[in-house]
Amino acid sequence: MAPSGEAQLEALLEIINSSARQAISEYKKHGNDVPTIHSTEFHPLDFATDTVALKKAVRLLEGACQQLCASLAPPQHTVINFAQCYDWACTGAAIRKGIADVLEKYPSGLHVRDLSRIVGLEKAKLARILRVLASKGCFSEVDTDTFANNRLSLIMKSSNDCSCLTAIHAQDVSRGAGALYETLTDPEYATSYEPDKAPMIYVLKQKGLKGSFFDWMKADDYHRAMIALGPVMGSLSILHHYPWSEVATVCDVGASIGSVSIPLSKAHPHLKITDQDLPEVLESARDIWQKEAPEALQEQRVEFVTLNFFEEAPVAGKDVYYLRNIIHDWPDAEAAVILRNISKAMGSQSRLLIHDYVITGATRRPDEQHFEIDIAPEPMLPNFGAGNSRKYQQDLNMWILHNAKERSVDDQIALASAAGLRLAKVYDLAETAVLEFKLA
Repeated sequence: MAPSGEAQLEALLEIINSSARQAISEYKKHGNDVPTIHSTEFHPLDFATDTVALKKAVRLLEGACQQLCASLAPPQHTVINFAQCYDWACTGAAIRKGIADVLEKYPSGLHVRDLSRIVGLEKAKLARILRVLASKGCFSEVDTDTFANNRLSLIMKSSNDCSCLTAIHAQDVSRGAGALYETLTDPEYATSYEPDKAPMIYVLKQKGLKGSFFDWMKADDYHRAMIALGPVMGSLSILHHYPWSEVATVCDVGASIGSVSIPLSKAHPHLKITDQDLPEVLESARDIWQKEAPEALQEQRVEFVTLNFFEEAPVAGKDVYYLRNIIHDWPDAEAAVILRNISKAMGSQSRLLIHDYVITGATRRPDEQHFEIDIAPEPMLPNFGAGNSRKYQQDLNMWILHNAKERSVDDQIALASAAGLRLAKVYDLAETAVLEFKLA
């Protein structure tokens, strides 16, 4: 017999309480103070490389909180909130005008009267934008119409890579999202999974622009955004949750400027790393390595080899081939080509690591194989609901930008099997997962 509605809500309250206490405990392990929306500095845990325990606690907390609110609030209240949300527009405006950079010089706060003169926005409209954000804990309204930075708004500073990633979503991806319905009903786009039929390309063509998203996006902005994905996704937890001591050589396929391979070289200096990407990307990468990890260059622990992963196989015979946020950029046909080329390079002891978001369903099926992917406790939705919201938003992001997608474990197995690979193990890192494949 299913538990009563009240019993389910009481269970959600228990999950909220226990997960919040777990998150508090994680912060206390890494620093004296536990952050609040009034904190004005980052916490040491904010940029730690291993955040799996914290992310698992927050995943439970956010999922249970939203499910409780959706259960108890009138349905019209919840549904209108889905659409009547302009946080992204306010966030984009604040970043474009460098509000956080200005307020850094005024730690006690600055009245919008003075702030408006500095940034060139009308004071009453500026106040409305900042109040929307302050109501969500980003910026502090320290007195009426007087705003100051806090721990969240510091992320918006121009020097923070995450501000670049956030701006891309607020300013650019939002345009493609606005055309989602049009591409669902346009005969040329509706059933296509070609990369040039993505909603973002639809918008760019309407503006008379040509090329793919990668052509259009400024290289510096894109690379900075990829660096920001590390702390956002918690992807550097892979440094701590994979048995790197068992391997000697790593090939980072589509390595970008070394977003993962640089910290990997520092955490595990015994590794010989090969970074592979397009020539123009590797040119930038060498400069970043020289700045961030000169010792790896001096000790010849890293090499740079150009690669077009659609046309050729990577360097052969490495212990690990690592793909972070690569497969999700491409529809199935293109993703299959990438995996086939990597499988050609693999030896009998090689492993392929696909590091991406993993999509799971919102229904609880007793017969379903979970492949070591965490399942939320009842009465929560099994996929943690809003606690895993970003992976489903990211799935839409891939659709909007590239006509691609995030995939389930079954999806990844199907692609890999066609390339002669078998799933060996899954590492659940809370927000993302690493799927380890070997030659079949």
